[in-house]
Amino acid sequence: MHIPDNYLSPSTCVVMGAVMIPIWKKAVVKVKEQLSRKRIPLLGVCAAFSFLIMMFNVPLPGGTTGHAVGAVLAAILLGPYAATISVTIALVVQALFFGDGGILAIGANCFNMAFIMPFTGYYIYKFISKSIKGEKREYIATFVAGYISLNIAALFTAVEFGIQPILFKDVAGLPLYCPYGLKVSIPAMLIPHLLVAGIIEGVVTAAVYAYVKKISPSTIYEEDSIKMRPFYGLGIAMIFIVPLGLLAAGTAWGEWDSGEIKDMLGFIPKGMEKGFDFKAIMPDYSIAGLPEIVGYILSAIAGVVLIIIIINFVLRKKSDKNINY
Repeated sequence: MHIPDNYLSPSTCVVMGAVMIPIWKKAVVKVKEQLSRKRIPLLGVCAAFSFLIMMFNVPLPGGTTGHAVGAVLAAILLGPYAATISVTIALVVQALFFGDGGILAIGANCFNMAFIMPFTGYYIYKFISKSIKGEKREYIATFVAGYISLNIAALFTAVEFGIQPILFKDVAGLPLYCPYGLKVSIPAMLIPHLLVAGIIEGVVTAAVYAYVKKISPSTIYEEDSIKMRPFYGLGIAMIFIVPLGLLAAGTAWGEWDSGEIKDMLGFIPKGMEKGFDFKAIMPDYSIAGLPEIVGYILSAIAGVVLIIIIINFVLRKKSDKNINY
């Protein structure tokens, strides 16, 4: 679901970035006002979890791949504004250091995965958990919230892709950016997410929620006496099993490189061919000269460290010089 650079026009990217600016600003203010110092490390945990879970690619129908996001889990544990911050930081780290998602498309990717997804998921969870009875209602609510919110985010992504060939063409009438219109982009994105990716998101959300409730119920009930050690254990375990994400073959829909585009279309849209080119330090979570698995693990470690550093910088209060993880 990560939109690469040059799939959206520069004007589309500017609009999406402009939409996100007041959302980010309000989210930072809300988090600083409402999130206690003792719970801020949990924000880092949620951001790290989102970053890591997005490295676990799974095969989807049609020969593509996808992944869970973890945005709804963060929203349930900390609120939607905190989830916006945590997922945004994960997406920015992915784009800047690993080339996963475009630099110019950060606004669009954050709109879909760090705004639409946590906010829709949070209110779906609240509605369902209050509307049904039974001991399992929270788990049902978390699953449904994860499932629906991922598909809503996928729909927004599909629309952003699909309007490009309608709005932006060259003099010959060929698309300048994403070449697939709404009739292709919407079913191509939604069918695999409805059938597989959404289910995975729901299962992951419900399973980790159950784990958190068991090992640190104070986290669920918004208490400050949070046991952080089990979260660190989960994070370390995820880091060393992330190479499982390498098993999924194929490219996610809408994330092809120029060579793959040319093979499919017979040409490269001019806006993509002559567009923005950013070289990440560790492209595709790899390190030159190292085995793919080792590079993937080291990328996971580097990503988590960067996330912690950024959260310390963004959310540090004047009276709190350091956030102790």
